[in-house]
Amino acid sequence: MDFTEFELNNNVAEAINDLGYTTATPIQEKAIPPLIAGKDLVGCAQTGTGKTAAFAIPVINHIHRIVGSGKKRKQIRTIILAPTRELAIQIAENFDALSKYTQIRTYVIYGGVAMQPQITTLKEGIDVLVATPGRFLDLHKQKFINTDGLQQLIIDEADLMLDMGFINDVRKIIKLTPDNRQTLMFSATMPLGVRELADEFLSNAEYVSVDPLSSAAANVTQKVYQVEKEDKKKLLKHVLETQHLQNILIFTRTKHGADNVMEFLQKAGYKADAIHGDKSQTTRLKILEDFKNKTIDILVATDVASRGIDIQQLPFVINYDIPNIPEIYVHRIGRTGRAGEKGLALSFVGRDEKTYWQDIEKLIRLQVKVVKDNPFPWREPNPNAKKDLRNKKSSATNQQTKKSSSNSKSRKSDGSKKNKKRWY
Repeated sequence: MDFTEFELNNNVAEAINDLGYTTATPIQEKAIPPLIAGKDLVGCAQTGTGKTAAFAIPVINHIHRIVGSGKKRKQIRTIILAPTRELAIQIAENFDALSKYTQIRTYVIYGGVAMQPQITTLKEGIDVLVATPGRFLDLHKQKFINTDGLQQLIIDEADLMLDMGFINDVRKIIKLTPDNRQTLMFSATMPLGVRELADEFLSNAEYVSVDPLSSAAANVTQKVYQVEKEDKKKLLKHVLETQHLQNILIFTRTKHGADNVMEFLQKAGYKADAIHGDKSQTTRLKILEDFKNKTIDILVATDVASRGIDIQQLPFVINYDIPNIPEIYVHRIGRTGRAGEKGLALSFVGRDEKTYWQDIEKLIRLQVKVVKDNPFPWREPNPNAKKDLRNKKSSATNQQTKKSSSNSKSRKSDGSKKNKKRWY
């Protein structure tokens, strides 16, 4: 479906054309018409499907009719809640690009930085506010955010909100908004907590879903290396040297793991850095910018920190650690192969992660090709190892028994001699 079929305002259509968008993605095709009609909506779509534009385009189209030349800007018309600072910034950038030929003003607020500049901008007046839940509540409590004129509330990455413990904050924010608002909720998955939230606060919502989470992008080639845990760094170095990969996103399960892999790569001479929740906002943004500009070749990230990474031509993803939740794997490899580009996803499966990998293959309904040209494969267990161990234990027990028996006899013999001496 072409964007021209949505009958959008000329200013919005021109911005879409400048971005090179001609045909709507499946989530855009399903979500834009009901949103233009003013309906509440729950959208289920994974990363890289054009989800942000699916709600940004109808919102901008709606606000532009109200704002016009900009003279009517007195209050916030739309609020978008995002779980992470990086994602909030990414959403704001999308709104800026799509509203470039309008007078709509978008602003983003998040924690970890000074409040005063944000307060100053809020006082000047904005149309669209993108916010993380904590900073929103802080500024609203101080009466710097007024929701009386709100027309649309959008909750993005609702499943991650749930995982990060933000759902209660989201509930508080929803209750601070007018009852006649239009409410949109987007999520990559639909766990029970998210469905309950939608049922509680949305009215006669339309449910649209595309690209089920069990499906990986068709243009992403997946390969798996079976490797012992202690050999993963050696394998990583081997893969980088032999396949000449650049602009790579590496996933680890923990913050410590991300730093550990980063330090290993830097010592090996690679331009690498890591991003996770323990780093300051300024540092994280600088690292992301360096990665986008290819100042660094390799970015190591945890799953939560990676949600704000939006790079259209990211060619390679490496799962250094295998996630214990299968859906996270689909999120990870969805970072590559975007916007029609081809991608490659490599996974290093340790023997201790075998069960996790089996769950992933069950979810995606695919047996991923195992790389045979692997200098660090799983080492076959020695079938006689347990028998040898039992024999060693048995031998040690026998020796101990003999030694104890010998000592006992020796003590009895000594006692006998002592007793004889006493009687003489």
